[in-house]
Amino acid sequence: MIDTITTEIAEGEERIRLEVEDGIAFLTLCRPDKLNGWSWESTRQLGLLADRIRFDPTVRVVLLRADGRAFCAGIDVTAPGGAITGRTPAERTRNYHEGIRWVHERFAVLARLPQPVVAAVQGYCLGFGFELALMADVRLAAEDAVFALPEARLGVAVDAGGDLRIAREAGAGWAKFLALTGRRIDARTAERLNLVQEVLPAVELNAAARAVAAEIAANAPLAVQGIKRGIDAYADAALAAALDGVAMTAALTLTSQDAREGYAAKASRRPPHFTGG
Repeated sequence: MIDTITTEIAEGEERIRLEVEDGIAFLTLCRPDKLNGWSWESTRQLGLLADRIRFDPTVRVVLLRADGRAFCAGIDVTAPGGAITGRTPAERTRNYHEGIRWVHERFAVLARLPQPVVAAVQGYCLGFGFELALMADVRLAAEDAVFALPEARLGVAVDAGGDLRIAREAGAGWAKFLALTGRRIDARTAERLNLVQEVLPAVELNAAARAVAAEIAANAPLAVQGIKRGIDAYADAALAAALDGVAMTAALTLTSQDAREGYAAKASRRPPHFTGG
């Protein structure tokens, strides 16, 4: 796994760009050539930048967005350090378990920011990308946005709690339907399921998201932050305990033979043959 002791972002290695203007912190996924694919390093940078936002008194709201034609197409399987190793299968499972717990902690830094987070989603929003968008407080989507949790098709569990957040927003039945099938849904379906609050033409997305962020930033900060805390305390009451189980399930599936088969089948563009081992 990446060196989590590192506290800075090397020039040219940015996965996420931070800019602050008029009370808005713009967090922009900035690897459009990779469809903003996610990696361990992306997770590290997300936590680092979210910590900076937390203690910046000029920031009243966060706008999470992405460069290019995709918000985030999921895991970047070509990223360095993608696989976790171990001397034994048990140690490898343990290391994956700790890695996923670390991811949950970094994502929580964003989700639990005192400032509200508005997400602007366009194009592919898959896997980790969908899970990241679901951590925002308000989500706007372009008409071309496509959402999915395809992990089960690869032999792994949904590992960052996206299915749990869908259960919170759309109900357990829809969470199971989407996570168990891996089906893709369009922006209008996501809106109908309460997974996004507004759908707009792609050319209007950024301006509309910025307008919503500015509207929030103009309101009283103590009131805004208190409202967010209160709603989250109610909506996320069982989330922390559920995420503990998610981390172990993810570790077991990521080290399974089915996961090897799932990724191999995808690379070969053939149907996978899962055995349950």
